[in-house]
Amino acid sequence: MSRPVVLVVGRQMADAKGVRGAPYGAGRRYFHAVTRAGGMPLMLPPIPALTDDVDALVARVDGLVLHGGGDVDPRHYGQEATAEQLYGIVPEHDEVELAVVRAALDRGLPALAICRGMQVLNVAMGGTLVQDIGTEDHWMRYTTVEVDEGSRLAAALGATSIENCHCVHHQALDRIAEGLVVTARSADGFVHAVEAADPATWVVAPQWHPEDTADADGQQQALFDALLRHA
Repeated sequence: MSRPVVLVVGRQMADAKGVRGAPYGAGRRYFHAVTRAGGMPLMLPPIPALTDDVDALVARVDGLVLHGGGDVDPRHYGQEATAEQLYGIVPEHDEVELAVVRAALDRGLPALAICRGMQVLNVAMGGTLVQDIGTEDHWMRYTTVEVDEGSRLAAALGATSIENCHCVHHQALDRIAEGLVVTARSADGFVHAVEAADPATWVVAPQWHPEDTADADGQQQALFDALLRHA
């Protein structure tokens, strides 16, 4: 196969037409962005019985995309649920994605961790989250993000100030995990990107959704292009 294989962890879905029983799925925009970048997207269904084998699977792929979704159960970062705004917590999603992230980090797999994916990455490495940021300024809004010069993110985007970053989140990173560095913030101070501190590992995590506009915005598509260059 000439295209690098990029793993995407799927989601449990309520229903779908043309299939028997409840389906698994993931947003097409992720798959299309990976395909435009030259990759072959491969979806792993979130079945906990598979977690013992994710290390073997990760060894057979070339990159990883962690995508958006509901909230991570606060118990995974040592807290009880305190925010009434918490939503979409699915134990199977947490269990499988955390296992995949840890296996990918152990193998130095290139990874692009988007929105919830950034939060899963931080939790998997020992960090914590703000359960609710107390504002809707980042829910279905476009944000300008300032990026640190010299970061992998800036190199991928070709700029240090990025406009029209589509945000759909009510949480943020709180304590940053050891092994991650903050590389971008929004004007109101929230962390909007982190990446691996290890210079040998290409792991980049934006809080916004580059896939939402990547089909028309080359700067957002550039994140997927960079992932595939490293894959």
